[in-house]
Amino acid sequence: MKSFASSRVISFRHALRGMFYVLRTQRNAWIHGAVAFVVLIVGLWIGLPARDWAVIVLTTALVFFAEFINTSIEAIVDLASPEHHPLAKVGKDVGAAAVLISAIAAVLVGLLILGPPLWLKIILLFK
Repeated sequence: MKSFASSRVISFRHALRGMFYVLRTQRNAWIHGAVAFVVLIVGLWIGLPARDWAVIVLTTALVFFAEFINTSIEAIVDLASPEHHPLAKVGKDVGAAAVLISAIAAVLVGLLILGPPLWLKIILLFK
């Protein structure tokens, strides 16, 4: 049992190292983080219900998941093909497209969930 627990701790450390690598090296991850922070603040301000928070959390996780997978694809492609190759470009472009699709979906989800109550809150501020 001790080796199981210690191997889980080691796995967790590797995962954190990967997370910090992405956050340290990928500018878009910072943008995603900033937007997620703004969404958190707006969601708290308008008092989102739990179900809406669940959708927001899953959508945010999807964007970060895509960014992390894209970063790993880029690293693996750079390792396997240090010289420019058309297929390496395809791999990187498709990974970037996954991030773009998830970010667009997140914006749409954010507008659908946050938009109406935020608009109402803003209107009430100016009355």
